[in-house]
Amino acid sequence: MSDAVDHGITVTEIAPMDQPIDVCPETTAAFVGRALRGPLNSPLLVSSFAEFRRRFGDVWGRSSLGPAAKQFFDHGGKRLYVVRVANNARGSMLCLPANGSALVLRAIDPGSTERIRAAVDYDGIEDDNEDRFNLTLQRINPSTSTVIDQEFYRELSWQEDSDSFVADEFLTSSLARVEQPFPMHRPERTTAPGRAYESSYVEHAQAGTDGSELSDYDLIGSRREHSGLFALEQIEDFDLLYLPPPGKGQDVGPAAVLAAEQYGRERGAMLIVDPLSSWSNAQDAVDGVRDLGYASPNLLGYFPRVRDRGSDDDVARPVGGALAGLLCKQDRTYGPWQPLDQQGLGLQRTLRPEHELSDDDAAILKRAGLNVLAGGPGGKARLTGSVTMGRGSEAYARYSKLPVRRFCLQVINTIAKATRWAVFETEDRELAKRLRGQVLTYLYCLNDLGAFADENFIVQCDAGVSNRSDSDEHGITIMLVFHPLGCDEPISITLHQNATGFRVGSTAFGLSTRPSGNSSGLQK
Repeated sequence: MSDAVDHGITVTEIAPMDQPIDVCPETTAAFVGRALRGPLNSPLLVSSFAEFRRRFGDVWGRSSLGPAAKQFFDHGGKRLYVVRVANNARGSMLCLPANGSALVLRAIDPGSTERIRAAVDYDGIEDDNEDRFNLTLQRINPSTSTVIDQEFYRELSWQEDSDSFVADEFLTSSLARVEQPFPMHRPERTTAPGRAYESSYVEHAQAGTDGSELSDYDLIGSRREHSGLFALEQIEDFDLLYLPPPGKGQDVGPAAVLAAEQYGRERGAMLIVDPLSSWSNAQDAVDGVRDLGYASPNLLGYFPRVRDRGSDDDVARPVGGALAGLLCKQDRTYGPWQPLDQQGLGLQRTLRPEHELSDDDAAILKRAGLNVLAGGPGGKARLTGSVTMGRGSEAYARYSKLPVRRFCLQVINTIAKATRWAVFETEDRELAKRLRGQVLTYLYCLNDLGAFADENFIVQCDAGVSNRSDSDEHGITIMLVFHPLGCDEPISITLHQNATGFRVGSTAFGLSTRPSGNSSGLQK
């Protein structure tokens, strides 16, 4: 899919039919939080911290989104969607004089550092035409005063019944909107002081504001309005979700965590959860997780926080952004089926665990579904344990191991995306055969990389050959049985896909993967 989201319209590209499935897709993360500037509730893909700063501003003491993004790229992440949210923030306002009235422009992106300016001229317009004017709008980097974005509008009109009315033309602008009351005359030419024929720019008459501290509900947002977490509806897929603490000394509340876990489960993504700042020992962490009700295989938790040796304040900091980056690096280097405690996957040396934990403490935390940040070789702390918070339930038992859960999510998401083409084909035995061949080839490639405990996996497809009464609605079904590396037993997954999307269910019956004359599961 396109990396840009244009005015709320998302374009999804469907993989070509019968194409080999990518066994090593680049892992993508999504962060939701507060920033100095940038579009609200519109996920933007950034591939470096320099790109983050260019679009969302520098590290800001009132938000941990910037430090989290820096951690992500410093630790190996490459693809990061950023969703900026705010609480009552406002964009700056420009007023262009118009013979006793004014053309008022309001910046779309709110924030105290969102700086826009405008210029009006009459170049190319006949002297007796008092209806038309040209307007140039620029976004300026407040640190360097360089132009970041620029828009040109030619032969605009101030009259509402005109086909080039300025307010209508600005509906396509990514920088500003026209506010009422509309001007009663043509805006005056903007000129440099004392230089009547030299164009100049008008700066804002009212600065933007950054708004108040975020609440859980600002992070959650609205599914109907595609805001907060639900702004991610505008992108096709992501693998890791993280909510950096919304402000200095603040923790993400349980309402936001539970909503993000549910949304991540819908999208097939893991949610990284930071330890609360009040947890001072292992028992605090265990009690806290139990009291908060965090129990899902889609939650990745850890303890303790870290301190930065290079910082003067020596404040304990979360490292959810760093862990997201390490998981992306792990997937490229070792594969998601391996534990994260691998050579080359440690935190930067400046980051040290806030608390030294005993072996008994580590065992208690692991049983509670929390991974442990502990000192490692070369002074680099590592995440040990490789567990999820999917504990205390038979349904979640097989997914209590982090590599197993992450690998299964990758298999589901990758197959669902790569076989999307099939729902638009004629459903028959030939289609089922082609689908099965595509998926089997993918599993064999994963097996060559060492992802399975054995190669006795099964693939079965139903593409209309069962003559179900609801086949049009049901679409295609792909049933998988495979034995992930490190899992105690094989896992069965059923993927249902139709024109509106896909869902995952458990199999209605079990299939044996014991070696036989046809261990790869011939289509029935």
